[in-house]
Amino acid sequence: MTATEDYFLSYEEWREAITNRCGIKLTSDYCAGRVEALQNTRDSYTSQFIKLFGSPYRDKVVAWFKRAGEEA
Repeated sequence: MTATEDYFLSYEEWREAITNRCGIKLTSDYCAGRVEALQNTRDSYTSQFIKLFGSPYRDKVVAWFKRAGEEA
């Protein structure tokens, strides 16, 4: 996958996968933790995520976690 290919194309698709397929509850605390981790470029998970998917997609996922946290 290159930086120009998105794994999930929409917030709704991403949210369905996270909540239904993965069984993760998108609580405000969980979402805040993911936002913090994904914005920390020294975090090894974040570095790997950016390497695999690119910074623009990471930014999109951060925005989705922020939105989910606000909806929680």
